[in-house]
Amino acid sequence: MKKMDFFIGPCVLESEKLAMNVAERLVKDLEEFSSQMQLTFKGSFDKANRSAIDSYRGPGIDEGLRILEKIKNEFKLPVITDYHLPDQADQVASVVDTLQVPAFLCRQTDMVLAGAEACKKYGGRLKIKKGQFLAPWDAKNIVEKASNFLPPERILLTERGTSFGYNNLVVDMASFQIMKEFGCLTIHDATHSVQKPGGLGKSTGGKRDQIYTLAKAAAAAGADGFFMEAHPDPENALSDATSQLPIEKIKPLVEVILKIKEATRG
Repeated sequence: MKKMDFFIGPCVLESEKLAMNVAERLVKDLEEFSSQMQLTFKGSFDKANRSAIDSYRGPGIDEGLRILEKIKNEFKLPVITDYHLPDQADQVASVVDTLQVPAFLCRQTDMVLAGAEACKKYGGRLKIKKGQFLAPWDAKNIVEKASNFLPPERILLTERGTSFGYNNLVVDMASFQIMKEFGCLTIHDATHSVQKPGGLGKSTGGKRDQIYTLAKAAAAAGADGFFMEAHPDPENALSDATSQLPIEKIKPLVEVILKIKEATRG
């Protein structure tokens, strides 16, 4: 039985100490589920799409990849991060196991092709967030682009909600089955899908209390894996403070997701 993918970690790499502490806590808390799940540590070296120009963006590509490589080696964990320019893909893929294309860049052909080519070179996977402006069936074009270098099973499409008016997102639970038809895995972004983009004026708002409800629904609807951001002190996080989960809530959420997937298997 194939293990379910879980991509978990802080939104941005605020410091090496915080990243290492989160990784250590995740490994400890989720060890009992190791036969059912594959944990991948996530953390961004740059948040290039912040609402305000003075918002914290991250440590940068060189320092960020150093931290991720340290986590990968010390905890024997695969790692994932996003890239923002086509010419970053090769450097990022040389360290991480999965490259992530941010939602707003999912239709940028050069981004997708550069990521797919780098993943082919280094044996990684390409995870693409379906933009808030796309219908699930339109994601087929993204998969076809990436398939120039990668087989569909190494391409992951992520559902992170669709824009519903201003400052709101809605998750179409049918999207997981629709996107599976392209031969790729489908991932539910449990924390970004509850955001209220720009909802606080100079920062993004969020509906943290809805994370559990939507994640459980996505598990039942057929999501192949889950992406979620966790922080020891979300309220004081330097990015996505309103939507990251307190790290102590990760274990019970993972547990219920795995139970739902087992109950719906077959």
